[in-house]
Amino acid sequence: RLADWSGAPTFVDNDAKALALGEGWIGAAVGNRNYLAIVVSTGVGGGIVLDGRLLDGEAANAGHIGHMIVDPLGRSCPCGARGCLEAHISGTAIASATGRPAAQATVEERIVAGRLLGRAVASACNLLDLRLAVVAGSVALGFGTVFFDAANDELARCARLEFARGARVVPAGRGADGPIVGAAAVGLRGLGLPQVPA
Repeated sequence: RLADWSGAPTFVDNDAKALALGEGWIGAAVGNRNYLAIVVSTGVGGGIVLDGRLLDGEAANAGHIGHMIVDPLGRSCPCGARGCLEAHISGTAIASATGRPAAQATVEERIVAGRLLGRAVASACNLLDLRLAVVAGSVALGFGTVFFDAANDELARCARLEFARGARVVPAGRGADGPIVGAAAVGLRGLGLPQVPA
């Protein structure tokens, strides 16, 4: 174990939950006690902060938005379901569907991916009373404004409950470094320091 080798306290979590901590600490979610963080890269992961606390769940997997169903008749997902968000907008899925790396996606493909993300975020906002989703990852950040605009348009269309109206999807404030900054936040959380959500 790393802790045995280094003699230092060691804390581990996934990249999306780390992103959630980091963005609440010194990123795009500063000042928000309720938000969702998402990484769209090779796969799609998420982390949820409610009432200022990062959710862990029974097996520390809370926030796994990549396996929300966004198209019941959609693509098969390695998890065994059909139509998962990850099966449509992850870099792996896009490359498999198009025969090209995600970085070479067309504008229309980026818009479709953004819409599907917005649909998933709307469901999360409606379920959890959220108004902010912070998004990082090479695919999302690489897809740029057209992706985020499409996500926000779909979010506005689908999040119609009064408390979810006005929810928005924004790029991570720490950019591509979001999950790395989050790793430091995971350590701070593990040590019980108050700078990040408990």
